[in-house]
Amino acid sequence: MGTDSILVDFDAARRASLTDALLRCGKGDRSAFESVYKATSAKLFGVCLRIFSDRNEAEEALQDAYITIWNRAASFEAGRASPISWLVTVTRNRAIDRLRSKGKAGLAPLDEAAEIADQSPLADAQLLAQGEDDLLYGCIDGLDPRDAHFIRSAFIGGATYADLAAHEGEPLGTIKSRIRRALMKLRTCMEVAS
Repeated sequence: MGTDSILVDFDAARRASLTDALLRCGKGDRSAFESVYKATSAKLFGVCLRIFSDRNEAEEALQDAYITIWNRAASFEAGRASPISWLVTVTRNRAIDRLRSKGKAGLAPLDEAAEIADQSPLADAQLLAQGEDDLLYGCIDGLDPRDAHFIRSAFIGGATYADLAAHEGEPLGTIKSRIRRALMKLRTCMEVAS
């Protein structure tokens, strides 16, 4: 069994475990909620940090998001979206609502727009949020095996481009270029298939 198939099996098991925990949260299971928190808090905190540059604000937004997740877990439908895409969507929406309620949205002068980081989700989060996991994995499988490995490692496994470059013994620029080209192929595949 190759590394890629182990990674896919691991991701499927992790997704199934998270789905089960979310469904149990919907029934009021506190230990399941703790499992959801442990499995997702780092990723969801990253979502909040993209919206709030202040760490304290991001922490408060994350707390609000988990309260919302606890209260709305019963509305999670496993057949409609992956658990992580549902969690990211709830967290992002809650953080944006919090930002708007504080009146912080749109206060910077127009001249500073060039310096503002893009707050939209990364390509992988957008694809997952659309609930198109099967299509995405099919498109990844259609890539060159090495490019598919890079995509899985970076966007599913969490490896950085620098990690991949060091592991593969390739220059960082080469890894970035290969991943960028692979992402363009993925986008084309997703557009053609939908």
